[in-house]
Amino acid sequence: MPRTRPLLDCHPELFVTEWPSFREYRVENWRLARDGSGNVIHGATPGGWIDLCLPVVISIMWPTVRGSTMLCAFVVLTVGFIMYCRCTQVLHAESVLVFPAYGIQLETHRGYPLLKPLFVSRRFIHASLLEDFIINEGLRRWNVRYYLAAVHRSSTGTIAIDVVFENILPYFPVLLEVYQGVQELMFHNHIDNMHTRI
Repeated sequence: MPRTRPLLDCHPELFVTEWPSFREYRVENWRLARDGSGNVIHGATPGGWIDLCLPVVISIMWPTVRGSTMLCAFVVLTVGFIMYCRCTQVLHAESVLVFPAYGIQLETHRGYPLLKPLFVSRRFIHASLLEDFIINEGLRRWNVRYYLAAVHRSSTGTIAIDVVFENILPYFPVLLEVYQGVQELMFHNHIDNMHTRI
């Protein structure tokens, strides 16, 4: 199970893990600053001063809020919303697991930054339904962003697209590395190197 970083100099957030029966492409939720300083930019915000001040503010306000049902409900809903927002951000990584004979699996790990992931969402696309794995471009505000997409047939027979790394949106060199690996494992015949369906 060798774990490598194929783009160590410019994009060390990409990890490739080789297993005997599959390969995992994992993009962690951090990257290097583009100014060449080597500073790390985190995608998930760790616990900050708001997380520390919230219990203090609630304990100070609670004696006055306790008498009113409406204010108590407002405080409970506000705290619940803040905790929901903190616990559902993409914490650790998003990954693509490529099983050459079976298909691909897309994973997203979410949770509170100081804890292990609380939620893991997985989507599996069977090899018989997978039509193609592409790099596409889209508009995001005033930028053109590249993204990976798995084009597959849905259970109703229509064509569907699943965006890979949809929360982290890594840069093009990372997408190209993952794209080439998935194309090699899923669509190219290793004997004659032709683009054929498995």
